Amino acid sequence: MTLHSHDGFVRFIAGLPATTTVAQWGSLVAKVGGKVFCLLGDTEGAIAFKVTEIAYAGLVDLPGIAQAPYFAKGQWVLVNPGALEEVLLAGYLTEAHRLIAGKLTRKARAELGL
Repeated sequence: MTLHSHDGFVRFIAGLPATTTVAQWGSLVAKVGGKVFCLLGDTEGAIAFKVTEIAYAGLVDLPGIAQAPYFAKGQWVLVNPGALEEVLLAGYLTEAHRLIAGKLTRKARAELGL
């Protein structure tokens, strides 16, 4: 099952610590501590997620990957199905979770067990 499918996305996100998924903005949005770290678009199966500045610079040059609309200023990318191997995509989603969780307060991270 691919991460670009609803069930695959939900199953993968549920395996990350302290996450929730909600329907929002016409997408399935994954959050940690109430903060968005990635989302799956309902119509095309594209996934948007947070990346580091270095990863952003390299990823947006690849076919099928672009700046994520409305998120681009904060190094967010939009990955279309087939643009990245599943194992790489899973790694980037895990890193997106870590990046956003790291911005939570120490108290919030402790409450979430992070």
